[in-house]
Amino acid sequence: MGVPDYILRMRKHVGNDLLWLPSVSAVVCNSAGELLLGQRADDGRWSVVSGFVEPGEQPATAVVREVEEETGLRVEPVRLSSVVSHPHTYPNGDRCEYLNLGFRCRLVSGTARVNDDESLAVEWFPADRLPELDAHARLVIDRALADDPTAWYLPAGMSWEDLAAAR
Repeated sequence: MGVPDYILRMRKHVGNDLLWLPSVSAVVCNSAGELLLGQRADDGRWSVVSGFVEPGEQPATAVVREVEEETGLRVEPVRLSSVVSHPHTYPNGDRCEYLNLGFRCRLVSGTARVNDDESLAVEWFPADRLPELDAHARLVIDRALADDPTAWYLPAGMSWEDLAAAR
C-alpha cells in the first residue's frame, strides 16, 4: 500500500520532523510453529508484519488488514501481547515515534507471498533460526510467544533507550 494518505498530508506540514503514530505488529505462527517475517523494502531488514493504524480504525482490524495487505494471509488476533513506544527513522530521514500494539495472531487461511510494495520477501522461519532482527521486532516476538496471557509494557519511568541499554 505504501505510505498512507494521512501520513503524506502530515509530512507536508512537518517535513521529516517527529510524528507520533499508532501502529500494530503481528506475530503469526503456522502449524509447524514457524514465524512469519517480511523483508522490508525500505531498508532490507527482516521484521514482523507491522503497520500504521488508520484514523478511525481499531487496532485489531488494523493488524488483520496489515497482514493481508503485506502477505496475502488472513489472520485472527488471539491476544494483545505487548504495548510499547519506540522510535524509528526511515532512510529518507522521516522520524516517527510509534505507539505499537503487538498481537499474537492465528493463521486462518492463505499462502504467504509478497502482496504489496512494502516487502521484498515474505517467509516462515523456525523460532530458533530467525534472521537478524531489530530490538523492537525481537521484543514483540518474545512477548507474543511468552506463556503469559497479559500484555507486556515498559514499567513506568523506563524509556525505550533504557530497555535497549539493558539488553
